[in-house]
Amino acid sequence: MNVVLDIFWHDLPSAVLAWLLLALLAAVAIGVLAAYTRQAEPQPAGPAPELLERQQVLLSEYAQTLARKAREASAAAERAAVTARRRREEWLAAQEVAERAWQHYDEADSQARRVLTASALPLPRTPQTPAEYAFRERYLHRSAMSACSHNRMSPLELSDALAHRRGWDPRRHPIEQEAVLTKVARASLRTAYRRASEAEKQAWLATEAATAAAQSLRAAAHTAQMRARRASRRVTPA
Repeated sequence: MNVVLDIFWHDLPSAVLAWLLLALLAAVAIGVLAAYTRQAEPQPAGPAPELLERQQVLLSEYAQTLARKAREASAAAERAAVTARRRREEWLAAQEVAERAWQHYDEADSQARRVLTASALPLPRTPQTPAEYAFRERYLHRSAMSACSHNRMSPLELSDALAHRRGWDPRRHPIEQEAVLTKVARASLRTAYRRASEAEKQAWLATEAATAAAQSLRAAAHTAQMRARRASRRVTPA
């Protein structure tokens, strides 16, 4: 038994050395095999230069198209802004016209109230002579022409007054004629105010529509510009 142990301990270093050499050879063989396997695997081929060039051409054309559309959208937004400013100026002018029309009507209404109150009193007696009637006719004509020149009567109403049509009677007392004139003036100015008010309303609606259109086009132009910038950044310089 001792002899066997002596032989075992005597041969142990040689055996260990042999096993280490075999392990080293196995490791080297595995490394060589792995390297050969990596070299044997097919590598993914990159895109062909012609394909890359074609892609860049398409991207460049797309970026140019977006840039053109962005410029067109910006021009449309600018035109819409100019239109909106013009519509606002028109609305402000129509507002002033409506305010003046109201003031004229208010003055005519106050005057008509005073004249109608005075006409309710007994009329002063005047001689029934041709001269008196001639004076009354001249008074009617002058008053009617003055009212028309101050836009308190329409030309058609003036024509009726001068021709003594539609209830215009030159034989009436000047106070009665003044009452009729003030009522006609009040009605005419009330109609003028209503028309001016309606024109101001339509001008305001047009201003609102133009402003909304300008805001929408401005937002569309901004979006188009952002898209054009993103597309231009994707194009690789030559």
